Amino acid sequence: MAREIERKFLVADEPERDSVLGSRSLRQGYLAVDGAVEIRLRETDGVTTMTVKAGKGLSRTEGELRLDHDDAADLWPHAEPRSLTKVRSMVRLDGDLIAELDVYEGRLTGLRVVEVEFNDTGSAESFSPPAWFGRELTGERGWSNAELAVHGRPVSDPD
Repeated sequence: MAREIERKFLVADEPERDSVLGSRSLRQGYLAVDGAVEIRLRETDGVTTMTVKAGKGLSRTEGELRLDHDDAADLWPHAEPRSLTKVRSMVRLDGDLIAELDVYEGRLTGLRVVEVEFNDTGSAESFSPPAWFGRELTGERGWSNAELAVHGRPVSDPD
């Protein structure tokens, strides 16, 4: 099973335009959220994947499976009550890193977060974020996509 090692930040400013590599719309819904374990559906460009994530914070276990159209159509109604939509932009950073800038829609309109995935925890811990990233949210309660889909914006959100 793969490990996902990432840091997450509340966006404070816009990245430089020439660093944005492209954008796409995503729909995510959660079939189950049980403590540190979640089962997520994600649709982008007409393709749905089901992902199981386990753990919290900087490093988590992650497994992913592509679903055929009929299976995805059968599962989406079960995830819809715990779903969100967003536009994800890929942003080039120094050191060959790519940031994923998410701009939420619907009831989360106005929320912008950015995540960066790393190959190892040492790289994640030594990463120095650009100023536009803003406050770090990694491991902070209320800010996972599953928690946002279920509960909305955290009450502690300064915006």
